[in-house]
Amino acid sequence: MAKTLYIGNLPWSATEDDLTQLVSPHATVLSARIATDRDTGRSRGFGFVEVADEQLQQAVDALQGVEMGDRLLTINEAKPREPRAGGRRY
Repeated sequence: MAKTLYIGNLPWSATEDDLTQLVSPHATVLSARIATDRDTGRSRGFGFVEVADEQLQQAVDALQGVEMGDRLLTINEAKPREPRAGGRRY
């Protein structure tokens, strides 16, 4: 089973490879992605890294307080996305 790390306050220049390199010394990285704006394609300043279940807390503890590009990163277990109201209203 896998769990997902939320990594916030990323520098705009951060890449998915940067996330993989950041987390891989502390946990096995299954996937990494950076959230992007759907219109511009630019980074939204946060990303997600999927790691093995049992390694999540170890990675969170090891990465708290880490800086990347002069920015202090926020590291947490990602929370499930809550359903949003949407669609057309008549």
